[in-house]
Amino acid sequence: MRALNVFKAATLGAAVIWAAGCSTTSTTTEGGEGSMGGQDGSGSASSYGVDGSGVSGGSAGAIDQLQTVFYFDFDQSVVKQAGFSDLEAHARYLANNPSASVRLEGHADERGTREYNIALGERRANAVERLLVVNGASSSQIETISYGEEKPAVMGSGDASWAQNRRVELKYVSR
Repeated sequence: MRALNVFKAATLGAAVIWAAGCSTTSTTTEGGEGSMGGQDGSGSASSYGVDGSGVSGGSAGAIDQLQTVFYFDFDQSVVKQAGFSDLEAHARYLANNPSASVRLEGHADERGTREYNIALGERRANAVERLLVVNGASSSQIETISYGEEKPAVMGSGDASWAQNRRVELKYVSR
């Protein structure tokens, strides 16, 4: 009986890990973020600047003007093309400053279950991490965390609010 319970737990754990690693491409998902209508569609962030706490060495001033909030389409974890150049510059900064580190905070809007939104925020943060690593940053310099729907940037239940809450925030941290 005990071996059966261990097997069930292992199988359930493997299923959860597999599901978390899957990427969704549809625009509607049962339990997802809801309908897509009325997004801002800009694909770029209105938040610029870098929290410079703990950033040392090199040209910290050069990254002060880079975008640090990257927005996502509904139920998507694909980094928009509009953010690529700023993310590439962040990657170069990290590659040239091995003592610098960054935290990627993934977020989702309020629609969907808590568990779904945590997983979606994690997929978004991981997508940004992959882009940084591919462009020269070390994975040891990057920490990812998902807040799901727990820390909205904008309060409200509407397309404009939801669009602002589907994001990854890039924050430099002390090591």
